[in-house]
Amino acid sequence: MIQQVLRSTALFADVADEALSLITDRAETRQLRRGDTIFEEGDAPNSLYVVTRGRIAIANKSIDNRESMVALMEPGDLFGEMGIFDGEGRSAEARALEVSEVIEIPYEPMIAHYQEQPTELWNVVRLLASRLRSMDEALADAVFLDVTGRTAKRILEIAGENDEFYLPITQEELAGMVGASRERVNKAIASFIRLGWLTQNDRRYVITNRKQLSIRSS
Repeated sequence: MIQQVLRSTALFADVADEALSLITDRAETRQLRRGDTIFEEGDAPNSLYVVTRGRIAIANKSIDNRESMVALMEPGDLFGEMGIFDGEGRSAEARALEVSEVIEIPYEPMIAHYQEQPTELWNVVRLLASRLRSMDEALADAVFLDVTGRTAKRILEIAGENDEFYLPITQEELAGMVGASRERVNKAIASFIRLGWLTQNDRRYVITNRKQLSIRSS
């Protein structure tokens, strides 16, 4: 089961069966409750993770304990790989937003594999390039979009292709993703409802005008 999950990720898709077996032999499955912390910012890194169930927040905290959620990891997503290369402390916290499951993969067998098969590091390069592109997009959003625009964009990202969706995070966590206060994000959502672009019943939402939300998020 673990091999099948890893095969579905870009990082492990091309690894030979024998090498993948050596990696998965050291892997473990971890069950998480909402609020469980996988690692904290500054922790010494020794493993990467693949989400198999639930959602994981990757977040930074300020000195006064304000939080900015830099990424939302869902089933199939991989995180925690940077420490393989620089050995520096974790750059952010990883925390379960709901009941979740992750596969924990120690660095050692991966490092050994890349030393034997350095050409497969291109998969790592592609993964890191994707991370940089996402960071560039987030920085551009912070500069060119106001809070209302960023809120519309995050709602569309969470909804995906579905017009009806359940918000898997709290309003405080959504505000962390948007990079604004909860009050300002709630005000933006209220404006979408007032305009008839969105309906809300507790944490269940229905997008009623995707075109206008898309325009507002660009």
